[in-house]
Amino acid sequence: MNRIYLTTPLYYVNGDPHLGSAYTMIITDTLARYYRANGWETFYLTGTDEHGDKIAQAAAEAGMDPKAFTDQVSTSFRAAWDTCGITYDHFIRTTDAYHVRYVQELLTKVYEAGDIYFDRYGGLYCFGCERFYTPKELRDGKCPDHLTEPESIEEENYFFRMSKYQERLLRHLEEQPDFIRPEGFRNEVVAMLREPIGDLCISRPKSRLTWGIEIPFDQRYVTYVWFDALINYVSALKYKGEQLFQKFWPEAQHFIGKDILKPHGVFWPTMLMAAGLPLYKHLNVHGFWTREGQKMSKSLGNIISPLEMKEKIGMDAFRYFLLRESVFGQDADFREESLTARYNADLANNLGNLVSRVLAMEEKYFASIIQPLGQAWTKEDEELRGAFLQAEKELKRYMADLAFHRALETIWGAVDHANRYVVRTSPFVLFKDPAQRGRVGEILHHLLEAMRVLSHLLAPFLPETSNEIKGLLNLSEGATSQQSPWGSFFLPGHKVKPPKVLFPRIELPAE
Repeated sequence: MNRIYLTTPLYYVNGDPHLGSAYTMIITDTLARYYRANGWETFYLTGTDEHGDKIAQAAAEAGMDPKAFTDQVSTSFRAAWDTCGITYDHFIRTTDAYHVRYVQELLTKVYEAGDIYFDRYGGLYCFGCERFYTPKELRDGKCPDHLTEPESIEEENYFFRMSKYQERLLRHLEEQPDFIRPEGFRNEVVAMLREPIGDLCISRPKSRLTWGIEIPFDQRYVTYVWFDALINYVSALKYKGEQLFQKFWPEAQHFIGKDILKPHGVFWPTMLMAAGLPLYKHLNVHGFWTREGQKMSKSLGNIISPLEMKEKIGMDAFRYFLLRESVFGQDADFREESLTARYNADLANNLGNLVSRVLAMEEKYFASIIQPLGQAWTKEDEELRGAFLQAEKELKRYMADLAFHRALETIWGAVDHANRYVVRTSPFVLFKDPAQRGRVGEILHHLLEAMRVLSHLLAPFLPETSNEIKGLLNLSEGATSQQSPWGSFFLPGHKVKPPKVLFPRIELPAE
């Protein structure tokens, strides 16, 4: 049995869901839907990261207790993903009691093995990142993410002997070159590991931070947020049972944005090594989205909300744009004109027009009853079937490579072929000749077969649209039509439904 374990990063609950987090969710949801449909056992995890300085600060600004604040914001994240139709299997919060227990168990195990020690340390600390920086990591003396000067802090803390596992991790990356994908991000981590990485400060004194998981062997300290949050990928499975952990952990596929490459590519695998746990299978890293060439931020007022996009153009159209317009691992730019162009050309014209005109002809010529296929197929019929079979074949390769844009291109190549088939066979002209009406019925039957296969090809990417097409074809919910040979699925007398506009065109304002 094939299996896959898909994880997203845990989203920090100091703000609302936005385009960056929505992109990660849509990628992982698309993969989960694809692999489930192909018979894979799938476990899909997401959740919220709820400890640390920034959360305590955001709660104070809201005039709330940190737990009450995280309860509220975590609920909003979960509600947003549910509204967006994300099909996760488990939602973890780092305040969940089982997670807290497991973090403390793992800390104790690593401490007792001698890989955690106590020491005094002075360094440059960014409160926004909640981490210490070396001078070399700064940009013009400032944090590269927040562009603020870190504060010089000297204090006693607990440290994880991360450097002990540096050479072992480097060897693993050399032996498993696809451990981190795409290759450019693997090369970044390799470069980090060819320099001294030092040890990792994994505690914060309660004198300056109380909102965190208490260090089990010293009540004066709480756990550094990364040594807490990363462990969720294991604690969630352990919570579901050791059998589930053994089944899915070897197939772990982490999906993250490039800004958290170091914690996932260096901290996490060395933590796993110290805990005596196997490494994850792949770390998959995507780029950033900008808007009209600018970085998105609250201050600029250019944040894109997935819920607002769902309301504006529909969730499927939003999914389609993000997956088609971006190349996994590279940065992408969100532009209104590109969104409108993609929507009108690909969704309204190509896909929507194909579905509506085929159903309209079936209704007009045959009262929506599918006509039988003859034994003799023309070259055009065979080529139409071939185009959709080829799309199915190519889809497997593109999904394995995380080439979502290519996967959609190959599906739309089949859609384009179906539209050309309508033009070439001209059923609207043939029907005028009574002797050709049997052939018209066959042409429409082939097109309805194309729509049937299309509904399955689209399901991981545009789930609502896929279900709408299945509904228009009058397919029962549990119909196992994906594997049915072309031309053998629709029984005599099967009646489809009248046409429907799937994607109303977006009318542009007159210039």
